[in-house]
Amino acid sequence: MLYKELTIHIPSGLKSKGASMLTHVAGHFESQILIECENKKINAKSIMGVLSLGIQEGGTITVVANGKDEQAAIDALSRLAETGELPPDML
Repeated sequence: MLYKELTIHIPSGLKSKGASMLTHVAGHFESQILIECENKKINAKSIMGVLSLGIQEGGTITVVANGKDEQAAIDALSRLAETGELPPDML
């Protein structure tokens, strides 16, 4: 199980487009991926869950990945949070 705190650098935060991109990336991995924010834990593969957090640009989340591809999942989600862009292999 891996944990990583991320600061969101997506202009719209994790609303509509940002939430869609995050769930798209998370959906590429077999690992269970959770987002923890302000005492809430949600499934990162659930668009409704991600939207319910209301994270704005500059907000922080903790991503928890557990499974055989957990490191790759953390790396891909970190790249998305830092650049606001989908990894090239997930377009």
